Amino acid sequence: MSGALQAVFQNQRSFGLPFMDVSTSGATVTTNGNYKVATFTGSGSLTVNSLGTDATYGSKVSYLVIAGGGGGGDASGGGGGAGGAKENTAFTQSVTAIAYTITVGGGGAAGTGNSGPSTIGSNGGASSFGALVTTTGGGGGGGAGQRGNNGGSGGGNAPTSPPSGQGVVGEGNNGGQGNSVKNDQAGGGGGGKNAAGGDGILAGSIGGSGGAGITSTISGSSVVYAGGGGGYGLSVAGAGGSGGGGAGGSSFSYAGTNGVINKGAGGGGCYSAGSGDPGNGSTGIIIISWKFQ
Repeated sequence: MSGALQAVFQNQRSFGLPFMDVSTSGATVTTNGNYKVATFTGSGSLTVNSLGTDATYGSKVSYLVIAGGGGGGDASGGGGGAGGAKENTAFTQSVTAIAYTITVGGGGAAGTGNSGPSTIGSNGGASSFGALVTTTGGGGGGGAGQRGNNGGSGGGNAPTSPPSGQGVVGEGNNGGQGNSVKNDQAGGGGGGKNAAGGDGILAGSIGGSGGAGITSTISGSSVVYAGGGGGYGLSVAGAGGSGGGGAGGSSFSYAGTNGVINKGAGGGGCYSAGSGDPGNGSTGIIIISWKFQ
C-alpha cells in the first residue's frame, strides 16, 4: 500500500467516514445523484449501521411518510380522506445507529350496505418511521346521511349536517360538505394533504371534488401523493383530488373508483352498494433519503 493510500486508510479508521452506512429490508433502494432513496410500500426496516462525521449529512435523513387513505362512503356517499402526510426534504431529521421499524398503513375499505353505520368508509391505517415520525390514516367518507370520519385528512360528508370529517393539523385537511334538496344529491369530497375536500353542489347535483395532494421530489422525480376521493353526484361525479384520489360515482356510473395504489389516496363515494360500490382507499408509502457520497 502506498504511503498516501495508507494515510487515507488510517485517517478513516481514526476519524470515521463522512456519511452514514445504512441497510434496509423490504425497501426498493435507488440512487439519486449523491443520495440513496429507500421506498417502502409495505412493512420493513431501515438500519443505521454507523453514523458519519459530516456535520450536515453524517446523522441526518429526509423523509416522506404517508398513511393509508380512507374508503369512500355508500348511499350518496362522500369521498374518503387522504392519509396524513409529513415531509422533510431539508435533511434535518436526526437518526442514531439503530434499526428503525417501518410501518406502511393500508387503505381503508369502502362502505357497504344501504343504511346504518356500515355505509361509512373505513379509515386508512397509520404509517410510521420508527418512533421518529407517525402519520394518521385518512378518514372514511360518510354515507346514508352520515358524516365523514376524522383522520389525517377528513372524509367527505354524505348529504347531512356539518361538520364533515376533520383533518389533523400538519397532516391534512377537512372533508367537504354534502348537500341535498328533494332528489338532488351531492356528497362532499375527501380532504387532501394540500386542500380541503370540495362541497357537493346542489345546482346540477355535482359531487364535491377530492382535495389536492402534495407534490414531492424526494424520489428524484416529481410525484403527487395523498389526494382525497371525490363525492357522489347525482348528475356529475366529484373528481378525485390530484395525488391519486378516486373519483365519485354518479347516476351514469354508480360506482366510485379506488385511490391509486401506494399514494395514500382516498376512495370515491357512490350512490348505492347495490348499484355500484364505493372506492377503497389506497396503501400509503414511506420514502427515506440519505447522502452516501
